Amino acid sequence: MPHFPSPIESRLPNVGTTIFTVMSRLAQECGAINLSQGFPDFNAEDVLFERVAHWMRSGHNQYAPMGGVAPLREAIARKVSGLYGTDFDPETEITVTAGATQALFTAVAALVHPGDEVIVFEPVYDSYAPAIELQGGRVVRMQLAAPEYRPDWDAVAAVITPRTRMIMINSPHNPTATVWSSEDMARLAALTRGTGIVIVSDEVYEHIVFDGLRHESCAQYPELAARSVVVSSFGKTYHITGWKVGYVVAPRELMAEFRKVHQFNVFTVNTPVQLALADYMGDASRHERLAAFYQGKRDYFRDALAGSRFELLPSSGTYFQLARYGAISGEADSTFVQRLTRDTGVAAIPVSAFFADGRDERVIRFCFAKNEATLAAACEKLRRV
Repeated sequence: MPHFPSPIESRLPNVGTTIFTVMSRLAQECGAINLSQGFPDFNAEDVLFERVAHWMRSGHNQYAPMGGVAPLREAIARKVSGLYGTDFDPETEITVTAGATQALFTAVAALVHPGDEVIVFEPVYDSYAPAIELQGGRVVRMQLAAPEYRPDWDAVAAVITPRTRMIMINSPHNPTATVWSSEDMARLAALTRGTGIVIVSDEVYEHIVFDGLRHESCAQYPELAARSVVVSSFGKTYHITGWKVGYVVAPRELMAEFRKVHQFNVFTVNTPVQLALADYMGDASRHERLAAFYQGKRDYFRDALAGSRFELLPSSGTYFQLARYGAISGEADSTFVQRLTRDTGVAAIPVSAFFADGRDERVIRFCFAKNEATLAAACEKLRRV
């Protein structure tokens, strides 16, 4: 086997294999039920697959325009306008991306300069900090404390400096399943007023909000919309995470910078899938039904674990459920989830993986975006722990 002849100076020396890959691999090796990585084990509707096949057979298999095919960008514009009351120009203010992670990375690469500070909220999705560090930015971590996981806006105000370039937010929030309120958005607007701070708003779970709550998008607040890059995901909305298609809306000044990077790290996204999604978006009821669909799964999962020794924390959005396991074990969360996978046959994610310092609050994350039979089998195992 060949070896590189000299030491490699890593640009991400503290980054290893993502915990999602680690736990999914372990689940596969052990034959365990995988409630770790956030993806459904059920398909989208056949009509979506049929529309992809239609556009493939019709010869639409070459490069799409860099920003995305016009019908899809126009459909996105109609959706965002209908939901949030803000009109984005499909030509200059909407870009189709190769999933949300690419969109988040591109936004950071386009807008963060060496020495800039970027505020993130921990526990934080694992792609944020590496994207910032690769641009020479400094990650400023604000803590969301269990079990409410609400932002402390006075603490945020205290860390804003002239070097603060960006604030990255995520609601509904992965991994905590917390949903930000209108009061949170008002505080965010007040803190950034009169500054050059850009907001990157990760809203991939925008349609998965429970118990009558409303998703608060940066797109619906004019003051925030004017300084925000808003990211969403078709994968999360239509149960097609493996297709890796998302989109960004932003004011044209920010989008112009975004596209400068997008054209060189992805350029464009596959054409027939874009055209199929444009067709599929014509029925708005598909995303309107999503909250009730996943609330049913959340309630089923919680009810099935009611007799277990897991302490379930609130889940107001996303398709995740956090649980404390202190009544079962005093082990570190990373040790506990590996033992749970091997001995019980159910894989979960340790929430310490979402903290830079590995903070361990003895909390783990389950994904309930699964068929009822999958959830029933998993909960039967978990009740025996």
